[in-house]
Amino acid sequence: MMLWFVFALMTAAAIFAVLWPLSRAGRPQNEGSEAAVYKDQLAEIDRDVAAGLIGVTEAAAARVEISRRLLAAVDSQEGLPAVSNTWLRRSAAIVALVGLPIVAVAFYLPLGSPRLGDFPLAQRTRAPSVAQPLDNLVAQVEAHLEKNPTDGRGWNVLAPVLSRLGRHNEAVRAYRNSITYNGDSPERRADLGEALAAAANGVVTAEAKAEFERALALNADEVKASYFLGLAAEQDGRAGEASTIWRAMLAKAPSDAPWRPLVQAALARVGGSPAPALSNDAMAAAKGMDETDRDAMIRGMVERLATRLKQNGDDVEGWLRLVRAYMVMGDRDKAKSALSDARQAVANDTDRLRRLNEGLKDLGLDG
Repeated sequence: MMLWFVFALMTAAAIFAVLWPLSRAGRPQNEGSEAAVYKDQLAEIDRDVAAGLIGVTEAAAARVEISRRLLAAVDSQEGLPAVSNTWLRRSAAIVALVGLPIVAVAFYLPLGSPRLGDFPLAQRTRAPSVAQPLDNLVAQVEAHLEKNPTDGRGWNVLAPVLSRLGRHNEAVRAYRNSITYNGDSPERRADLGEALAAAANGVVTAEAKAEFERALALNADEVKASYFLGLAAEQDGRAGEASTIWRAMLAKAPSDAPWRPLVQAALARVGGSPAPALSNDAMAAAKGMDETDRDAMIRGMVERLATRLKQNGDDVEGWLRLVRAYMVMGDRDKAKSALSDARQAVANDTDRLRRLNEGLKDLGLDG
């Protein structure tokens, strides 16, 4: 209510500022008019005659001339509108009294919030702000969860933030509560296992491994769980098992999977050779095969790709896949030969040749 009272005072002040000049009567204009000047000149001639400064004849001629000008000035002023127009003042006052509030309301209703109730001060101080530090926001969520411990959505939001802040033990508790109140899922189990490993300084403990295995039991294609189980095998000294897990991941992965470089680096670390990235459909066909059959299948697809490109060499992306496939399979000579064939095939197309060279410039085949 106080806000409306303030707005009313502001509106009244604005109206008063408009009406005040209109309420004042206009100043008499005679004193400063041309006619008043000529009247003063006639009076001055009379004073000069009385003082003997000019003769009677000159004074009479001067009076005639000044009187002629005075009559012309009076005639011209009669044709002008009155300076103080009562009708105009009243019209302006009505517009100010009625129009100004209407315009103000017309702007406020669509832009303001006249129906919004008061927001208690205590709630304002608790409202989160993007300008607040992350720790303050986390503290607010934690305070909320202390009063509402069964809020699964709150635990789901809090857990990854705690992990990002390095508070891994608290993140483990948050992930457990998220599973309790939101239900089981492969993603939550994998996240819990990752938090357990982070709390152990990167070591995949037996407890973390159990969570990853639960995640894979719910979804055999859970990427995070598969990667960490490979990492657990590497940490236990079972490099061959780690290599098998990671190669299987790459065989089933899309060619543009964002985590491919991570797994390829891990595979190189244990001395494995990653499978080439071919089309998603081709990789899906390798799912469920053992390692020997999968390798044979992949090599067969690579050779079929090479045969197709020799028949139709305009496919720049196909050449790029073929050269990279030979590189990851360790066939450097075949990769060089494919590169030579590719450049020969697109030699007459400047744009394709440029794309080919850009795609292969980091493979080190020209050195």
